[in-house]
Amino acid sequence: MTQKLTTLTAAMAALVLTPACAESKAAPGADRAETEQIIREYILENPELIEEALIKLQAKQKAAASEAAEAAIAANFAALYENEEDYSVGPADAEIVVVEFFDYRCGWCKRSVDWVRALPETHDGKVRVVFKELPIFGGISETASLAALAAGKQGKYTEFHMALMAIKNNNDLTDAKLDEVAEEVGISVQKMRADMRSMDIQKKLADSKQLARTLGVEATPSFFMGNNFIEGADQDRLNDLIVDALDS
Repeated sequence: MTQKLTTLTAAMAALVLTPACAESKAAPGADRAETEQIIREYILENPELIEEALIKLQAKQKAAASEAAEAAIAANFAALYENEEDYSVGPADAEIVVVEFFDYRCGWCKRSVDWVRALPETHDGKVRVVFKELPIFGGISETASLAALAAGKQGKYTEFHMALMAIKNNNDLTDAKLDEVAEEVGISVQKMRADMRSMDIQKKLADSKQLARTLGVEATPSFFMGNNFIEGADQDRLNDLIVDALDS
């Protein structure tokens, strides 16, 4: 296969270079047409070259995306992992910090919430999970994020977060439901609503959304651990990364 690609590459190089470098008695247009025909026939006879080229292109694009993600993480490391105002579960001095960007109407976020919540216990208290609001669906998702951050001011972020994630039908997530859940977990609804309008809470949500954009997060859930960006609820990959980090 490599030999085939080499042959094809040589033919394509000849196509590109002939008008500029070759001295031929034949018209340049004729040389080009002949070379194009050779390349076309070669590809038709060896269609697997297209697949191999696409695989190599995808690998190159993936490597470039990985490098870009690592650079973005390094440039925003403190905001991502060391923001003392973020809410989290697990020991504050845990060896591993996992960051999750989520939306309260994200189906995969809801499906993985118990697994995420259990990560500190699963790994013997060596993991802390940080929650970052990212209401990509807008509307009531954004209102829910503001409510959760406001609940945090009353020391009830985790309880409120878990209760909202337990709402399976997104149509049930309404303003009235937010107030109902707040009362159920012992939150003053009046204070929560007032805090939701405060500059402090508004800025926290805006900062979280901006950080997500800077890091290239376009879907929820998305996880970060060290220099790694895991898009989607890829539990196996994240667990493997945690185990490898703890074993190193």
